[in-house]
Amino acid sequence: MARRLIKKRSHKTGLPPGSLVHVGERKAERVKISILDYDEAQLEEKEAKTIEESFPFKEKPTVTWINIDGLHEVEIIEKLGSHFGLHPLLLEDILNTDQRPKMEDAGAYIFVVLKMLYPGENKDRVEAEQVSLILGSNFVITLQEREGDVFNPVRDRIRRNKGRIRKAGADYLAYVLLDAIVDNYFLILENVGEKIEDTEQQLATNPAPETLQYIRELKNEMIFLRKSIWPLRELINGLERSESTLIHESTGAYLRDVYDHTIQIIDTVESYRDMISGMVDIYLSSISNKMNEVMKVLTIFASIFIPLTFVAGIYGMNFEFMPELTWRWGYFILLAVMALIGILLVVYFKRKRWL
Repeated sequence: MARRLIKKRSHKTGLPPGSLVHVGERKAERVKISILDYDEAQLEEKEAKTIEESFPFKEKPTVTWINIDGLHEVEIIEKLGSHFGLHPLLLEDILNTDQRPKMEDAGAYIFVVLKMLYPGENKDRVEAEQVSLILGSNFVITLQEREGDVFNPVRDRIRRNKGRIRKAGADYLAYVLLDAIVDNYFLILENVGEKIEDTEQQLATNPAPETLQYIRELKNEMIFLRKSIWPLRELINGLERSESTLIHESTGAYLRDVYDHTIQIIDTVESYRDMISGMVDIYLSSISNKMNEVMKVLTIFASIFIPLTFVAGIYGMNFEFMPELTWRWGYFILLAVMALIGILLVVYFKRKRWL
């Protein structure tokens, strides 16, 4: 993973600050630009063919949400930044898809970058994409790596005019989008929790080398989640305490609620990390106990056969004067004695609860 990261960053080596280069995988076949413009009375929704179609909405008094899926066409991002007055370093952060979640107050706008998490195929791993959000006085711009997100409930609320979203400003829309991303973290952690429970059950019943490998994968997954989620605490706290005129006082209460959710998510991540770290000890203990059980059985068998081997060894000696060798029933008597010794040892082990 680290080598791939260095390889991706190598594309920008030697370039001056603010150089616009897409760093990351191309996750969309084409760039999709969707626009939602609304107020309490009216709603306009359209899919723009060019980025220029979104420019007139900058000066409209209504609230406009411009969503761009796909970051691989640098010219579109450059035109967007030029029209909306975005700093080149900000555009550089948008195109670098390995950004640490953060918030920057640029005065005329607020820039937020964070990770959107979603389960991979068959829910076997967690995947992520970078989401950049720009809050202006009357607009919100979101930029994603691929098509498909967790914002569909937000779009439905806007279309159906449910709640206060159509009555509030752009800052409330930004809060709702952040809240949708954070709420989705709970679903991701719920899936991770189920995998941890299944792994613990397997450790208790039948630990195997594959189980240890799966624990390592879970551990790497939690490191990835912690890296994606932990900075949210600072990000949301920065928005809540911001003195920017772009965020109204009424929205601050909602941001505090998102902050509380973030703290809860971080606590859950830390708890899962501790549980996974303990799984390695449980695995080693289970393997050790399993080995002890095997050694116990082998020791019991060895203890039973040691006296029998001793008897067989005595009568395996080739001395001339051994009267038992001439007895008619000596062979059968010896077998009976050996069987009796074995039975007595088994009874003794059971009374000692070693069996």
